[in-house]
Amino acid sequence: MNKTWWKEAVIYQIYPRSFMDSNGDGIGDLKGITSRLDYLKYLGIDVIWLSPVYKSPNDDNGYDISDYQAIMDEFGTMEDFDEMLAAAHERGIRIVMDLVVNHTSDEHKWFMESRKSKDNPYRDYYIWREGKDAQTPPNNWGAWFGGSAWQYDEQAGMYYLHLFSKKQPDLNWDNPQVRKEVFDMMTWWCDKGIDGFRMDVISLISKTKEMPDGEINGLYGDFAPYCIHGPNVHTYLQEMNEKVLSKYDIMTVGETAGVTAELAKQYAGEDTHELNMVFQFEHVEGPGSGKYGKWTDQQIPLIKLKKIMSHWQTELHGKAWNSLFWDNHDQPRAVSNFGNDQPQYREASAKMLATCLHMQQGTPYVYQGEELGMTNYPFQSPEDFRDIESINAYKEWCTDGRVSHEDFWPCIIFKSRDNARTPVQWDDSDQAGFTTGTPWIAVNPNYKEINAKAETADPNSVFHYYKKLIALRKENPIMVYGSYELLLEDSEELFVYTRTLENEKLLVVCSFCDHETAFTIPEEFVGTSCLISNMENGYDKAEMTLKPYEAFVLIKK
Repeated sequence: MNKTWWKEAVIYQIYPRSFMDSNGDGIGDLKGITSRLDYLKYLGIDVIWLSPVYKSPNDDNGYDISDYQAIMDEFGTMEDFDEMLAAAHERGIRIVMDLVVNHTSDEHKWFMESRKSKDNPYRDYYIWREGKDAQTPPNNWGAWFGGSAWQYDEQAGMYYLHLFSKKQPDLNWDNPQVRKEVFDMMTWWCDKGIDGFRMDVISLISKTKEMPDGEINGLYGDFAPYCIHGPNVHTYLQEMNEKVLSKYDIMTVGETAGVTAELAKQYAGEDTHELNMVFQFEHVEGPGSGKYGKWTDQQIPLIKLKKIMSHWQTELHGKAWNSLFWDNHDQPRAVSNFGNDQPQYREASAKMLATCLHMQQGTPYVYQGEELGMTNYPFQSPEDFRDIESINAYKEWCTDGRVSHEDFWPCIIFKSRDNARTPVQWDDSDQAGFTTGTPWIAVNPNYKEINAKAETADPNSVFHYYKKLIALRKENPIMVYGSYELLLEDSEELFVYTRTLENEKLLVVCSFCDHETAFTIPEEFVGTSCLISNMENGYDKAEMTLKPYEAFVLIKK
């Protein structure tokens, strides 16, 4: 298997709006990130994935871009960006940008030109269609953030496609000029010295020419068969690789909703010349689509979780590369979603989840605050939300009277993207040290107990456990390159697997339950040494009792 720096790296995702505010306006910014680089260096991470910092009206917190080559006013200036990039590089930390090119903002100059007239050269930069009649969109597709996927534009006298917000019109990638504009912009950033791209919803860039009504799913028709993994997506990514990516020593990861292991081998195969790796979402999609779609208050059953993660481990081994993550800016907090955020179990389960993930094959991603064991936010009312998806979902399901608040509320507060977007808890001072002003979204009230200042000072904290795991990965190639085998696949309580590389073998044991569990250490690992553990327990006898959320790794050389 090819060895590369990005396979061996540990990546840390920063959501700039909520990371660190340097000027007291309540919004995180670039200078704030620069001020915390030493903290990230101490943690041991190699790469920062930076959620979008481009100029944006912020309909979807920066994922609606009005200028790809300028910085959002609230975040600072291009000089601030250059200073942050240089400071990161001085510390040996690479910077990966978020590339959002399925859509732009409706305030982007391309779109403002596009809507002017049918013969405007920019008209074909977007996807315009006539309605079925004066009041009816071209088809019944629903947008990801609720409502129709089509918006009638008075100025243009036509409908445009937006798979997300109506302020996020989809680009027409079938237009070669659009692709050239995107590739030129990417080249500009690479020449500036950035180290790669995380590509937002990149599996959506190619749509079918025909756009028939979709199968009704909830209130609207499903666009997925016509827009996800479309007819030319691999052609366009190979062109991107040839024109831009192959010319630089960078890493790429694609956000590929609806991806299977087979498709992942096309997007990110060792020799397909597209991307380095993809994000798949099977394990975070939870128990499956419930009665309210993605909105549920149920954790994924462990047997299902193991089956999904093991499938990706074995199917991609030697053929493509996995991205490993529990959470990100679109997901609930890891310890709340997969572990147990009750005070007596939070630290143990946060460490257990870290062990389970970082010992698998792939590049691990740590979402800001995950290394502290930050938890979901205790939302009290819909007024607490800032996320367009959560606000629209509550309106569609509850305000419009389809379900009761009592039924829907536990589901939306468990899954809301805003859980991940509350400010990083730096210390126990006002607003958790994130800002001297009023934060754009509320700080989690548990910041007095959970914060970076306390955890960096405590050698037994969740932070120091992450630090140790990251260091171990640099010292033990088996953690990066070893093959994977699942044990005890029918256990509803334990996630146990081995990793093997040449003569070395790891046994990884993780308890996902809140009670003691009997476990027998396989004979070949009895008497071997313990690489890391989140509990004080003996691992020298075959028969043992695991404590709630216990995790340990044995190594046989």
